[in-house]
This record gives sequence, structure tokens and C-alpha cells, in this order.
Amino acid sequence: MSQRPDIDGILIQWGDRLFYPGNRIVKSQPQPKLGALAARQRAAAIRERIEATVVRRVPQVMVKVTGGGRGMKAIAAHFRYISKNGRLEIEDERGETTRGKEALRELANDWRFGGSLIEDVSDRREAFNIMLSMPRGTDPLTVQWAAREFAKIELADHKYVMVLHDHQANPHVHISVRAESKHGRRLNPRKTDLHRWRETFAERLRERGVEAEATRQATRGSSRNYDPLWRIKAREDGRLRTTQASVKAGQRATATRVEVAQSWTQLGRALAASGNAGDRDLARSIARYVRDMPAARTSVDVDRGSAPPASQVRAVLDLHR
Repeated sequence: MSQRPDIDGILIQWGDRLFYPGNRIVKSQPQPKLGALAARQRAAAIRERIEATVVRRVPQVMVKVTGGGRGMKAIAAHFRYISKNGRLEIEDERGETTRGKEALRELANDWRFGGSLIEDVSDRREAFNIMLSMPRGTDPLTVQWAAREFAKIELADHKYVMVLHDHQANPHVHISVRAESKHGRRLNPRKTDLHRWRETFAERLRERGVEAEATRQATRGSSRNYDPLWRIKAREDGRLRTTQASVKAGQRATATRVEVAQSWTQLGRALAASGNAGDRDLARSIARYVRDMPAARTSVDVDRGSAPPASQVRAVLDLHR
């Protein structure tokens, strides 16, 4: 009897931990209670995510909250910044496009009075600034389309505007979204929201034939701290001289690295024990990928035995780096 059903179960359990961070509980028994067809489809999706990450090294999308306006003066200033003071076309949640300084003034008034009044200066964040980006070489209009579809899904019921920037190395879209929805609910992006946003953006890009992934930084073995946009700009202007640590530290970051190493190990072992040559090739790719991870020194040993395959992937994380 084929071992594939057990392998699929392992892929689902540990693949969910790596690629779908909402599933935090992983148990060796019992296996996920999915029908046979659903389990095969889920396992196939995990295989695709693994291949995209460790074999094809598909470009990663970036979705980042770069700040937000505490009051209408700050929001209007951001409108001017992303539209280059009205020179670039600005698109709202209805798909209507405008440009020019007068259009920006009308837009600011619409936001000021379109719902709860937004004062010039507020003690709370009245808007969030989001940037969606892809690497150099990606078609800018496809990035714009994917960002538009992203906003329709994730920012529904909110006022928002978006502007495409295609004059720099990597095409990206700036979105400014009003924190308060049309129904009075407030947007408050959390880490889990940001991961879902990246997934949504990547899915929309793939719909247009652009290879894109939204793998978590930890899953890729990266543990860098990235400066927010305000810190980068302040440093460039000479207003800030301190720097953040470049590598995440602490118990939580260490525990995450241990969890990632364990998950990759379990996936590698399962695929290495498969009777399918493609699975065994994928296991060897995982071994190479884990060995090259930047956040931790790993030792990966693949025993390429003859049939029946008896391969093992061993990943040891150096916690005293």
C-alpha cells in the first residue's frame, strides 16, 4: 500500500505551521480530519508552496504599513506626497481617478466630512498608509491591478485612495485608507492581518500569471528587523542617529526559529520517505534550502539510500549564534 496518505497528512500538519500561521497547533496524532480528496488537494497546495519557496525561489510580495495620519493635515500631506502634489493619477475606492491640486483639496474635504469629523490634528490615527510592492521587472500595471483587487477585498467599506509608482526600480502602489469604516468600525492592522494581506496580494498577482509568494520571513529563515519608513526618512534628514538591531533577538524569536527548523525537518523527512521521485527531489531541495538559511546555522544531512528509500533530513539549529 502506498505511503502517500500518511505523507500527505504530515505535509498538511507541518506545512500549515510554516505557510498558514493561523494554524498554531501541530500534533502527530490524530491526522487532520479531511476527506480523501480534500486532503490530496491540501497536500498538493503545500507541495506547491514548498516548491515555489525552495526550488523556484519565487519573488516575495511586500505589504507594509508605513505609518498613518493623526489628523487631516497629516492625511492631506500624504495625499500630496504619494501623488507628487497632484501630478500622478490618484484612484479612490469607487475606481474614479483624478489628478491635480484642486482634486487633492476636494479629496481632503471628502475625507474630513465623510463620516466622523476628522480634525486637523487628532490624538488617534485617522488613516493608515500601506505600500504594496514587487521586485524590479514586474509589470507595473499588473501590480496596480493586483493592489486594486486587494483593496476591494481587504479594505471594503473604507474610504481609500491608491497611487501607482512605476518610476522607481521596483513597482509599488501606495494606499491611504481611512481608519473608520462607513459603518463606524475602525481598522487596526495586526501581524496576522498583514500576513493575510500579503497572501491576498500574492493570490491576485498569480491570477494574472505573475509568480509571487507571501511566505513568512521566519519560514525563509530570515530574522531581520526592518526600519519603518519614518525612521529611514528621519535618518536621511539627519534627525535620527540611532539604529535598531538588525537581527531579531529574544525568547520569542528564538522559539520561532526552533519551530521553523522543526517544521522543515518534518516536511523533509516525509518527502524523503516517499515512493515518488518528485517528492524525494523536493526533500533534497529542502535540505539545500535549510542549509542556506540566513537566520541560523543549520546542519542538514540527507541519506540518499537505494530503494526502498530510507532518507532522513536532520536540521540542528544553533541557538548560541
